[in-house]
Amino acid sequence: MTAVDTRTESISPTAPAHRVAPIPIGRLIGVELRKLADTRAGMWLLIIIGLASVATGLIQLFATPDDSQTFAAYFGFAQLPAGILLPVLGILSMTSEWSQRTALTTFTLVPQRGRVLAAKLLAAAAIAVVAAACTVAFAAVFNLIGSGLGGDGSWSIGWQVVAQCVLMQVLYVLMGSAFGALLMNTPVAIVGFFALPMVWTILGSVITSLQKASAWLDINTTTGPLTEHALTGGEWSRLGVSAAVWVLVPLVAGAFRMLRREVS
Repeated sequence: MTAVDTRTESISPTAPAHRVAPIPIGRLIGVELRKLADTRAGMWLLIIIGLASVATGLIQLFATPDDSQTFAAYFGFAQLPAGILLPVLGILSMTSEWSQRTALTTFTLVPQRGRVLAAKLLAAAAIAVVAAACTVAFAAVFNLIGSGLGGDGSWSIGWQVVAQCVLMQVLYVLMGSAFGALLMNTPVAIVGFFALPMVWTILGSVITSLQKASAWLDINTTTGPLTEHALTGGEWSRLGVSAAVWVLVPLVAGAFRMLRREVS
């Protein structure tokens, strides 16, 4: 009879543990895009943006002179609804993890909070680009209708203006995301996003000593020319300064807070 060897192979305590590959960033972006659209608030915001964009085309079609019914005019006017409402989606993307108490699940599945934050920002920027592309389609349709009804029908528009409009939508949605990450409370972030720049615009217009600074720090003023003409060097400089104040600074502060906040 042969003896049975009951010895087990020893495992070195220093042997490397099996490492699980991190979730690809593309999949995280896809998840964040679905979060933007599959909630009731997000879905209705997207619907309202679409309806409001159509409304801008109808206003331009029936309430403006024939010579102003051009592709450039339709396209520029259609930027307004997305520029106002899309940032709210960015705010919701950042605050919903805390208001809906899903942060524990999210950060358990993806412990690297920086990757989650990056996915949220990239998803917000992507939806802003898609919204700008949709306004191109809306403007083209209404320009065709307008030309058939006696409008100017001109298709002339500089590629710089189109690119600047896309940049404007991305800036505003990132600004909303920054306020959401910084304040982490949906109502407070929405009020802060709309009220603070508006207050600064009013103060800069009525207080003489602030007018020079307002030309550089008022993002409502510096983004205005983006839909009108190719920006000059000075206009790009003023836009960069205002974007740093209203987008970059709150985004960095919000990222710091989001990465360090205790999840409960």
